[in-house]
Amino acid sequence: MHASSSFTRVSPPNSSWVPLSYSLAFLLRHPQLLGWSLVLVLVTGALTWTGYLFAIDLINQYTGSFFTTAPVVEKFWQWPMLWGWTALKWIFFVLSRVIAFYLAFVAAYSLTTPGYVFLSTWAGNRYSAQAGEGEARLTVGGTLIDLWEGIKIGAMGLVVTLMALVVNFVPVIGQATVFCLYAFYSALMFIDYPSSRYRWSLAQKLLWLRSHYREAFRLGLFPAMISMVPLLNVFVMALLFPLFTVHTTLNFLTIEGRAVEVR
Repeated sequence: MHASSSFTRVSPPNSSWVPLSYSLAFLLRHPQLLGWSLVLVLVTGALTWTGYLFAIDLINQYTGSFFTTAPVVEKFWQWPMLWGWTALKWIFFVLSRVIAFYLAFVAAYSLTTPGYVFLSTWAGNRYSAQAGEGEARLTVGGTLIDLWEGIKIGAMGLVVTLMALVVNFVPVIGQATVFCLYAFYSALMFIDYPSSRYRWSLAQKLLWLRSHYREAFRLGLFPAMISMVPLLNVFVMALLFPLFTVHTTLNFLTIEGRAVEVR
């Protein structure tokens, strides 16, 4: 799986951080990575969209008709009630779509984990001569381990979603906390791919986030922002997921001191 050609030190604009533009250029100049990315995009998009529709339908069933009938305003002092209902309706609309997206995306993420681990491994081998040092063997058992790790992180996503529902009731601070939760959780999902080739445990991945919290937040920032755009988030995230996987892989290898590019 490793190239036998010469190696040179990578020189992105910042040697301690690989920009997203560099990761995009890296992906575009490797047709095999693009081909495998396309397959994963189609599979992830289909699974996410199906799960998203199911989650929205489930949420609507539990909320009933509360947001379908506005309060009747007959006196001027009743207007604040209507304004409050309208504001709550829009807050609920946005947050319910974000939550439904994450539930669906987490399910799709869990099921496609082995495919993205393969994509990350492939990208890592073409980026760094040292990426394969200490890696686990590619076996059926290893693939099942990757799937199980993805399911565990997916289950964590459900816990994060429940926490977000509770914390969101705190004005201003709650919304900022929810965004940070999703940013770090997004980083965890992507860190899972490059670290899985070394058979890192979930505890090791969480420790990495804690040790590199600034970098982790940067890695999860853009995905978390995309997840807040209703409807489009499903398609945009599925389309960009391979890019985020490659981007995280290159940064993970760089931070871990393995930044030696294969030419």
